Amino acid sequence: QVQLVESGGGLVQPGGSLRLSCTVSGTIFSIYGMGWYRQAPGKQREWVAAITSGGSTKYPDSVKGRFIISRDNAKNRVYLQMNLLKPEDTAAYYCNAGLWDDLFGDGAAFASWGQGTQVTVAS
Repeated sequence: QVQLVESGGGLVQPGGSLRLSCTVSGTIFSIYGMGWYRQAPGKQREWVAAITSGGSTKYPDSVKGRFIISRDNAKNRVYLQMNLLKPEDTAAYYCNAGLWDDLFGDGAAFASWGQGTQVTVAS
């Protein structure tokens, strides 16, 4: 069973940056695509970044140009560099691993999630 551990969240002022990390175990990390997701209180979980096993990336318009996803296959880790943060980026952030077509949307394809890491953007 895949295990996911997210870290790196915190409180940051608008316009600031944070770098999230996700460590994956229990699967062959290098062959899967990876996605980052977020869920704000009272809202549906949404996809914010995806990366293929080979390093190609994709983002929704809401974060394009501000968020950067990357991965280190040797360390079984995926990262999310978040720049120019806005109050509306406040949410719990999660990662997951899977087939490319399953990475988008609300992550409904995934039965297992980590504990997430909280990002709060406020002055």
